[in-house]
Amino acid sequence: MKTAEIKQRWLDYFEANGHAVVPSASVISSDPSILFNIAGMVQFIPYLTGREPAPFNRATSVQKCVRTGDIEEVGQTTRHGTFFQMNGNFSFGDYFKREAIRFAWGLLTNAVADGGFGFDKDRLWATVHADDIETIDLWLEETTVPRERIQPRGNEDNFWHTGQPGPGGYCSEIYFDRGPEYGVDGGPVADEDRYIEIWNLVFMEFELSEVRSKVDFDIAGELPAKNIDTGMGLERVAFLLQGVENMYEIDEVFPVIAAASRLSGHTYGVDHEPDVQMRVVADHVRSSLIIIGDGVRPGNEGRGYILRRLLRRAVRAMRLLGVKDEVLPELLPVSMEAMKLSYPELEVEFDRISRIAYAEEKAFLRTLESGTQLFQNAADSLSGSDSTISGDVAFALHDTHGFPIDLTLEMASEQGVHVDEEGFRTLMDEQRTRAKADAKAKKGGGHTDLSAYSALLEDGTSEFVGYDRLEADSRVRGIVVDGLAQEVLTPGQSADLILDLTPFYAEAGGQRADIGLIKGHGFTARVLDVQNPVKGLPAHRVEVIDGEIRVGAEVLAVVDHDHRFQGSQAHTATHLVHAALREILGTHAVQAGSMNQPGYMRFDYSFPEAPSQQMRAEIEDVANLAVRSNYEVGTEYLPFEDARKSGAMALFGEKYPNVVRVVDIGGPFSRELCGGTHVGASSEVGPISVLSEASVGSGVRRIEAAVGMDAFRSLAAERTIVSSLSDMLKVPGTDVRERVAELMGKLKDAEKEIARLNSQQLLASAGKFLDSAETVGSTLFVVAELGDVSNAGDIRTVVTDLRARVSERSAVVLGIGTSNGKPVVVVATTAASREDGRQAGKLVSLACGELGGGGGGKPDLAQGGGSDAAAIPAAIAAVKAALQ
Repeated sequence: MKTAEIKQRWLDYFEANGHAVVPSASVISSDPSILFNIAGMVQFIPYLTGREPAPFNRATSVQKCVRTGDIEEVGQTTRHGTFFQMNGNFSFGDYFKREAIRFAWGLLTNAVADGGFGFDKDRLWATVHADDIETIDLWLEETTVPRERIQPRGNEDNFWHTGQPGPGGYCSEIYFDRGPEYGVDGGPVADEDRYIEIWNLVFMEFELSEVRSKVDFDIAGELPAKNIDTGMGLERVAFLLQGVENMYEIDEVFPVIAAASRLSGHTYGVDHEPDVQMRVVADHVRSSLIIIGDGVRPGNEGRGYILRRLLRRAVRAMRLLGVKDEVLPELLPVSMEAMKLSYPELEVEFDRISRIAYAEEKAFLRTLESGTQLFQNAADSLSGSDSTISGDVAFALHDTHGFPIDLTLEMASEQGVHVDEEGFRTLMDEQRTRAKADAKAKKGGGHTDLSAYSALLEDGTSEFVGYDRLEADSRVRGIVVDGLAQEVLTPGQSADLILDLTPFYAEAGGQRADIGLIKGHGFTARVLDVQNPVKGLPAHRVEVIDGEIRVGAEVLAVVDHDHRFQGSQAHTATHLVHAALREILGTHAVQAGSMNQPGYMRFDYSFPEAPSQQMRAEIEDVANLAVRSNYEVGTEYLPFEDARKSGAMALFGEKYPNVVRVVDIGGPFSRELCGGTHVGASSEVGPISVLSEASVGSGVRRIEAAVGMDAFRSLAAERTIVSSLSDMLKVPGTDVRERVAELMGKLKDAEKEIARLNSQQLLASAGKFLDSAETVGSTLFVVAELGDVSNAGDIRTVVTDLRARVSERSAVVLGIGTSNGKPVVVVATTAASREDGRQAGKLVSLACGELGGGGGGKPDLAQGGGSDAAAIPAAIAAVKAALQ
């Protein structure tokens, strides 16, 4: 049974049993303290915890998840993977234990012909919490599992909670017995390799008052509404139903292993180490495919860093298998073909996904080249008595340059040197400790107490009426100060006001919030910001100007008209620029983020290279032609899938409701899903003036523009600058560019001539350094102290010239000077001196150590620098001592 069929059977079964089918949320977590969704219940947390009312009593989903906490274990065992799919069914105060057990047993054991999975009833076991006697009875009543195959366990295995005070409850897990060839008898408590957990039923029934650890907590009482949260591991069930040994061999994963085997020449299933690397490749390529598909790009922080690490580990694993060329163009399409039945959008978006992945591989291969050179410098600097590369160096290679420790160890072995692995691991552990502390701090700060808002939400949402009007009569439903509800707000105080209805737009979708006033009998408050702490409940951050505001007060909410209009101009301009980008650069110029506020818009988009100046001009022209065309700006509400089919663009990684708002500008010109405010016609946007276009990350570019009167002011300022330059250069404004280019060319020519004359002067005086050379041991030691030089190249020129003059002898030439106030040193050796064991790389490292810096290079020529020019005599003395 294909994995995609297992997924569909799950959804069909629970839909037939009254559950709303909810599409998987993006793998990107909406919680800023969590990088990726790590469980099937994540998108339902607001409903399970009671923060928001659930729009349905029952739901089912198959959620995309990524866990990277044990990434180093991937491939080492067959139980660890980064991307996985979690099938879940949920009840929000509807059914409870009995029905959850009945549903699970039915789907698992019903015949395949009847829509079930057809598991052998005699090979299924259950575990329950030792204190949960009720669930034991329910298993016996609802299923054919005998009492001896129902095993009690403790808090460690069969109690669920979030790790914080709040909801919790007993678990009941379902296991499948793979047979005696996989381990000992005795059920899950005896052997969890033989008995594989496939389904976990969580009975969310208690309120925990304090949580000290996984097994140590206090139960305050029962929840007023009891919920069900269950999870079935799709990959685990797939490998059992497909009759293979583990999740790496299922239909959605193994094709990549087969491709890696073909490319590398290693046969899977023969040797442990090659098997490990092929499993790493299959897992990481699949995970990267999904993560990029949901809108993440490689980077140096957060999700981007995780993605970069996955891609680079896959490339590294293929390198360890002996494949040194680019591999992702071979492997990524294989993974897409295997996954497209479950996620058809991967095939649709594969051009974008593959360009991002392939560019990252190319960058990593360049990193490997530079890392190899850095490693070589470190190896060359080792003395005969010290053959160990320090943990500091190995860590710097790994952390700063992205050079994997496995490659460092591999290359060290090839050169007969060692690596201080213990020191490296210590530094890695310290880094992990810091990262965990940072994550914990973020998590602690990221979960603001929203109970006051949730309590207000129980009485219903606040209606937004700002699309149609900028003033509205309303009533104060609540006042929240620092997370706590209060009844009265006095002059000078700041707080969040919750209204019955509001014309104020809360910040969302890249659009900044409205500002304005809230007025009532005897009081006035200035609205500084509007946010949505919980969905459906705009919170107006206000500062009281005069009077007292009380809960229940009748108010007039007034949006600042100019601020709203200019913000709407900017938001509509964002859509126009997006459409222009796609028209000029192609449909693969995909939105990666935006921000718009009065007079200004910023738009991030995915594109592999910088557009030409001509393209930039064309983008600006197309956007302004759309303004001049006076397109009507219209909106309509459609079911999400209908909106996508109509051509409306959606943002990758964004979570959309079942019914969405579509903003249409000029029919086919621009059609996007958007909840923001807009002008009524494109001509109301006014001029759009592109201020800049630049890279903001790997494959992500940013275009910034002034809009409306701000664009006019920007253009007027540029005109003033051009006019001033025209007066200074004594040429018409149209000729300023050519005149400046001419002057720049003359300046560069003059700089080159000065540099040439300086080099000639240095070379002419180089002979004097030979006159002062001395013989140290059997080696002629030539020192060229050059003082201030324009650049390090001058020192290099003198050193190589001096070496040529003494090439027949055993000689070492050291050139040293300062450039921009920093000491620079170059060392060259002749062939005879190298035969005597003199290596430029090691000598320059000694000198740079005295200068407070570092350097390296090849045995015949090396260069470095430092920060302490006063230490130049000590640097020369260190090299001389080494020669002695």
